[in-house]
Amino acid sequence: MTKKAHARNSKELKGVTLLGQTHTDYPQTYAPEVLESFPNKHPATDNWTTFVCTEFTSLCPKTGQPDFARIYINYIADKLMVESKSLKLYLFSFRNHGDFHEDCVAKMCHDLNQLMKPRYIEVIGEFTPRGGIAIYPYASTHNGKKEYKELYLKRLADYSPGKYTLPLSRVY
Repeated sequence: MTKKAHARNSKELKGVTLLGQTHTDYPQTYAPEVLESFPNKHPATDNWTTFVCTEFTSLCPKTGQPDFARIYINYIADKLMVESKSLKLYLFSFRNHGDFHEDCVAKMCHDLNQLMKPRYIEVIGEFTPRGGIAIYPYASTHNGKKEYKELYLKRLADYSPGKYTLPLSRVY
């Protein structure tokens, strides 16, 4: 059997423990510790990764009522990338977590930034209306290098109040 070009070796997959398991334990509380990463094989280039979670759920911290959202995560990796099954379990961990929409999105951005230290990351929440009001929180950060700071400032300007449109949720 020939070795495929760019195949992952066991050293690169050392931190990936959830993928491939026959049984999955779903966290019952907020669990940033379930996030796992793997090495970026293309750190010399700026490649966007976008995740869209179409069925995000959290709880209102005051009433305990469920809140529903679509979550967009866009990032440019540096040395590490987030493993998608761990991300799914992490997002699931908010299901019984009571926090305001803005806090959930800020936590996601912070936790993913701590895990990967990407060049740039943004998290956008598109929460369904409750009481006639939809909330679209946005959180982002960058690694401090000039080109990513410029991207950060541009994306923030694009997101400024009154200018939010769904295309922001897509990479451009």
